[in-house]
Amino acid sequence: MAKKSTPVDSGKGAGKKAAKAKGTPGRKGGGPLVVATNRKARHNFKILETYEAGLALVGTEVKSLREGKASLVDAFATVDDGEIWLRGLHIPEYTHGTWTNHAPRRTRKLLMHRGEIDSIMGKVRDGKNTLVPLQIYFSGGRAKVELALATGKQDYDKRQDIKRRTEEREVTRELGRRVKGINA
Repeated sequence: MAKKSTPVDSGKGAGKKAAKAKGTPGRKGGGPLVVATNRKARHNFKILETYEAGLALVGTEVKSLREGKASLVDAFATVDDGEIWLRGLHIPEYTHGTWTNHAPRRTRKLLMHRGEIDSIMGKVRDGKNTLVPLQIYFSGGRAKVELALATGKQDYDKRQDIKRRTEEREVTRELGRRVKGINA
């Protein structure tokens, strides 16, 4: 009797198993799960560099973040005594928490390598640059924050950016009209 051949796995049928193995249960694609973004940061600041830092959190903060509750509106980062701290981040109390709940606006420590911290300290020390959080997300089951080294924009810089985006939008619309044959 001939031995039956087993089908070769092409990788197409392992979608659910592969997604669950990446750390975030029930998510497809395995990419980072974004909890909160600071949309005004790119409008008010010119982003020079971005860094990824871990967040030192307590249990109820993690549970609240997993529910998607956080606000980066007034958040900023400071360098104190060779450590980076995130201030002004609002993580509301966990709804099912008891006396173990956290303070919503407490100062949270950011976890980075010593070389990165020293580099950031040198760039922030002159007073022209600041540290702004851009987004909070989960990567591999761990809470991370995307931190940007940025300089503040003046009003005329903001107006120039708006004007440039408007012109680019009009050019792409016009090219689309020409391709479709619409005369306007």
